[in-house]
Amino acid sequence: MTESRSSDRRVTERAAMRRALELAERGWGRVAPNPLVGAVLLRGEQIVGEGYHAEFGGPHAEIQALADCSEPAGTTCVVTLEPCAHVGKTAPCTDALIAAGVSRVVFAIRDPDPTAGGGGERLRQAGIEVEEGVCRDEAAALNALFLWSKTRPERPFVALKLATSLDGLLTDRKGRSQWISGPQARNWVHWLRAGFDAVAVGRRTAELDDPQLTARGAVEPRICPKRVVFARNGAINPGLQVARTAEETPTLVLVAPEAVPDAAASLQGTAVEVHGAIDLADALRLLRDRGIRSLLVEGGGILAGALLDGDLVDRVYWIQAPLWLGEGTPAFGSRKGTLLGDAPSWTVVERGALGVDTLLVVDREPCLQE
Repeated sequence: MTESRSSDRRVTERAAMRRALELAERGWGRVAPNPLVGAVLLRGEQIVGEGYHAEFGGPHAEIQALADCSEPAGTTCVVTLEPCAHVGKTAPCTDALIAAGVSRVVFAIRDPDPTAGGGGERLRQAGIEVEEGVCRDEAAALNALFLWSKTRPERPFVALKLATSLDGLLTDRKGRSQWISGPQARNWVHWLRAGFDAVAVGRRTAELDDPQLTARGAVEPRICPKRVVFARNGAINPGLQVARTAEETPTLVLVAPEAVPDAAASLQGTAVEVHGAIDLADALRLLRDRGIRSLLVEGGGILAGALLDGDLVDRVYWIQAPLWLGEGTPAFGSRKGTLLGDAPSWTVVERGALGVDTLLVVDREPCLQE
């Protein structure tokens, strides 16, 4: 990483934290259930070392940054998450920072894990100056899935991913959705899937699009996301790709309790798991009980609307293509109306371009509460 640094560039601690956040994102799809962490070492206003957590079980970001620096003594370590203070698959990062002679540590957010947390106090006790909270909101948004998994055990973190026309339609008037978004956006979606525990669709989307729901992009996920189909009435075609390949990629079909026998019979001979759930909230609790901490829901409109009406969506990834369809399937189904003064305001996490398309990412509430 050293070769990419400019030796004469002057960097503030906030700018160094933004660089650490960029580095941290490189671990997407490879480090879960660990958090995404990046670290930068500063001597004065120059970067002299940097690193990130690249693989689950591998060296942490601070260790990588120390290894990237020829003389870490007296430097400031800028890191996106409080350095760990416990022995896990690796030794404590706090001990390594102390042994290296780092004089100051700046981190964005505290580690909510009761086992790994407490590193800030450990560093203070060793005489190291510690500051927390730099780029706090950005770091929390980056690690939303990790933070949720440690603090909200009742259900998975639920994200909607929708690709629509400018007038908010998922399909044209004949029900066709392939392809509304362009190739860059579709490649990005494969990257996005790699960081989630499971990818889900509603029954109608599964039937119409017959998607694979797998991550086939530049990042090969360390653990392939499971697949989930919400099908309340239990009518699932066993010839769909998600059913035929369930032995290779675990697939769950969630139906109403009374529909379980028929659904199980129709899917007999496949490796699909059929489970009964009273409603969407119950279905999400079931998924969490089965180890799914994060769920990416990719359609359709009825399912998206129902999840939103149930206050069960935590993040929306909205891809807008620069075209108008006029008629088609609304992205958010038929939802209950809200007066303007009562409408909840979501937090913008990201805006950007994906080729010709536009990406908007919003969170229902801040990832860290005051």
